[in-house]
Amino acid sequence: MSNLDKDQVIEKFTEAYKAAHGKAPTIEAKGGWYSVNGEKNVRLAALEEMTSELSSGSASEKPAAAPKEASKAKAKPAAKAKPAKKKTKSNFSVKAYWAEQIESRNPGSKQPR
Repeated sequence: MSNLDKDQVIEKFTEAYKAAHGKAPTIEAKGGWYSVNGEKNVRLAALEEMTSELSSGSASEKPAAAPKEASKAKAKPAAKAKPAKKKTKSNFSVKAYWAEQIESRNPGSKQPR
C-alpha cells in the first residue's frame, strides 16, 4: 500500500474537480474519511481514484446520466396515478376466533377476561 500525502491528494482532486465542474468542491475531513460536497464519505485512496476519473474526462458522462434519472423520476409519478386497490373490511376477529377455539376444546368452559 502506498503512502499518500493528504494535502497533495486533496489539492490535485480540487484542481481536477474545478476543471470538470467549474467550481471548487467542499471537502470535509473527519477521522480519515472525506466527504465531497456532503455526499458519501470516502477514504483518501478513493479521492485519488476520483481525481484520475475527473482528469480522464469520465466526469462528462455523469451529468449525462442525470437527465436519465430525471426522466425516470417523471415516469414514476405517472405510474403512481393508477387507482390503488381498496382494502375490503374483513369480518374476521381474533377475539371471536379464540372464543371458538376455547369452546371447541373444552365445551361449557368460560372465556378468559
